[in-house]
Formats: sequence, structure tokens, C-alpha cells
Amino acid sequence: MSRTLIYFFLALSLLSLWHCSDPNNAPKAGDTLLAKVYNKSLYLSQLEGIVPEGTSAGDSVLMVTAYTQRWVREQLLMYEAERNIPKDLNIDKLVRDYRASLVRFNFEQQIIAEKLDSTVSEAELKTFYENNKDQFQLENTILKFQLLKLPPNAPQNELNKLWYSRSASDEVKLRSYAKQWAALALLDTEKWYKLDEVAALLPKGTLSSDNVGSRREGTLSDGDFRYYYRVVESVKGKETAPFEYVKEQASKVILHKRKQQLLEKWKEDLYQKELRRENIQIVQ
Repeated sequence: MSRTLIYFFLALSLLSLWHCSDPNNAPKAGDTLLAKVYNKSLYLSQLEGIVPEGTSAGDSVLMVTAYTQRWVREQLLMYEAERNIPKDLNIDKLVRDYRASLVRFNFEQQIIAEKLDSTVSEAELKTFYENNKDQFQLENTILKFQLLKLPPNAPQNELNKLWYSRSASDEVKLRSYAKQWAALALLDTEKWYKLDEVAALLPKGTLSSDNVGSRREGTLSDGDFRYYYRVVESVKGKETAPFEYVKEQASKVILHKRKQQLLEKWKEDLYQKELRRENIQIVQ
């Protein structure tokens, strides 16, 4: 029998095993051995669920083959690792400790999910920000920025009027114009960007940390596109980040501290409760 036919047979066998679950992954009577590494064996029945239903025979063969190769390599690695365990390494203790940490972590997550108030008010955020400004120092310059990147055939007369206008109605028209013509449009005047992100969108040298303070607005062309840009506001690196820029970060810090406090209080309450019930004995 050719190798292709053998693989096809394995794939069909795998398909027939989808609904025959064996929770112990033990080989069944007449099962097909796929690979063996020392005293570890991989049988076809153990690959149940590896191949999604509806997969073609050819793709099934590829998936089974790939899984088998990974299994062989993993078993070889485990065999060598077990052969080279240091004599002073207490594997059983490591397993117990790891299991305990997993159980504890999952239980703590359950407590947090059930008891944590995850609402952080605007007032709480602002108070935390004002009291901890030293934690929110910028590493690099950030800016509020507008940009239109336009192809050469975009009509300029209409754009010039809309771009320099400050009326709300013209702002709506500018957005409509950008949707029709712009290859790239950044028009949100409240969004903060990192300077290097913005500089990468413009012809090289247009904006840098050296000129961003003075080069507030301009138009230029690189031959392929015409650029209209405007620096609405900028804050230099090493200065305190604006509240809106770090609002999400501040919320995460507040929630992290709240989680820690919740868990510490829960643990202390548990300790005191079991102490009163005399379920704790401390032998001096």
C-alpha cells in the first residue's frame, strides 16, 4: 500500500473517531499507533478533536502529521529533561507549590469578580491624578493633531476654505470632504498622539521634537500626496502628561490598588472569623 493511501486511511479513521470519546486517552482495540518515543506511545484515537469537522482528507493528513511531529519532539524533550533532573530538585514540592498558587490565584480572581466595585468616578480619577502627578511624567512629546493626506486630483479651492474655517458647519463639511478625497484623515482635535507616530505620517523632517513648538501648521507635497497638518496642542517629554492622556492608566492603577485592598481585607476578615471559631491554633 502506498504512503498516500496509508495517510488517507488514517485520516478517514480519525474522522470516524470524532464522536467516540475516550476520556482516559487509552488505546482502543485495533487502534493505530502513530508514533512511539521510548515508553510513550501516541495512538490515533488520542487525536480526537484535533481535526475540525468538515476538513478535507488531504488537510486532515497534514494536521495529523503536524500534531504527531510536535508530540514526538515534546516527548523527546521531556525524556531528556527527566533524565537530567538535578538530585537536589524536589519536583513533588514544586508541583504542590505551583498547584497551590494556581488554586489561590483562581480563588482570588473569583473574590474580585464577585466583590470588586469596578466603577471609578471622574472625580476620583482627577483627585488621584492631582495627587500623583509625579507618576505621569511623559517620556516623549505628545500632541493633539490634525492631518489630511490628499491625492493630487483632490480639489483645493474648496478645501482651503474648509481647512482654515472655524465654524461648526464647515467642520462637518470638512469631514465629508475628507471621507470622499483623503487617503488619510486625522481630524479629532481631542485625541492625543505620540510625536513619532505623527512624524511618520508626514514627509521626513516635517515635524520633530526640535520644531514641533514653532511649526504649528502647514501644507506641503512630496509629489505623490499633498499634506495639510495642524498641531492643536503639544506637551514635551519630561513634563506632566495631560489628564485625558493618562486617564485610562490612572483608572487601572486605582483598580489595582482597590483589588489589593479588597483581598487583604477579605483575608483578614477570614482570619479573624476562624480565630473566633477556634479553628486556628497557634502553638507558642
